[in-house]
Amino acid sequence: MAGRRILITGASSGIGAATARAMAVPGASIAVHCRGNRTGAEAVAAELRAAGARAEVLVADLTEPEAPARLVAEAAEAFGGLEVVVANAGFADRTLVGAMTDEGFARTADTVLWGFMRLARAAGPHLRQAGQEGGFARMVAVSSFVAHLFRTDTALFPASAAAKAGVEALVRSLSIEWAPHVTVNAVVPGFTQKDAGTHVALEAPAWEAILSRIPLARLGKPADVAAAVAFLASPGAAYITGQSLHVSGGVVI
Repeated sequence: MAGRRILITGASSGIGAATARAMAVPGASIAVHCRGNRTGAEAVAAELRAAGARAEVLVADLTEPEAPARLVAEAAEAFGGLEVVVANAGFADRTLVGAMTDEGFARTADTVLWGFMRLARAAGPHLRQAGQEGGFARMVAVSSFVAHLFRTDTALFPASAAAKAGVEALVRSLSIEWAPHVTVNAVVPGFTQKDAGTHVALEAPAWEAILSRIPLARLGKPADVAAAVAFLASPGAAYITGQSLHVSGGVVI
């Protein structure tokens, strides 16, 4: 990632923060986005600088229609362009359809699906320019296993599943629209450990039951997912586009 100009959304903790760490090499420039956890984002940025990368913290609420474009513009201005965008912002919503409100569904769709579309629309010109000039441009979206796993013995996340499925559809469309100058892929995490002190969607007994269904017999770590994101954003993934890479310990097979 040396010399790459990178924007990572939702990077104040968890998978986003781990992805920033995985990409932090001397010469890299990384925009660490957060919505409200500026303290966490500043701590991540300090780690990146200690690793030799340049880091900027950018704050934006991606549910606001104009926020993604503003975020991209700020990152591109700070670094003089962008070569890599990682769309990671999102959250899990376990509300079942029968209890779901319009407002609740819209909140998930605005953050995850509309947020990704607006981010991609704004980042597209910068990424295409980078791809045309240097032959290197990547967009990686973080999806979720909840868009693929539907079982009677597993918690359902209807709004999240719908939004993440939409993200993966947009990834495939963008991979055609932006070819051959930009690769666009998704990483699909499975059940993944949260950072200490952050919200956990399931209680301990539910996690114990889930472990029995994961072939690799453990929860994923943010670093597991980050490694896959970093690979898809690297020169080594130059011939991969339009794909959804599952990092789930085999829970989705």
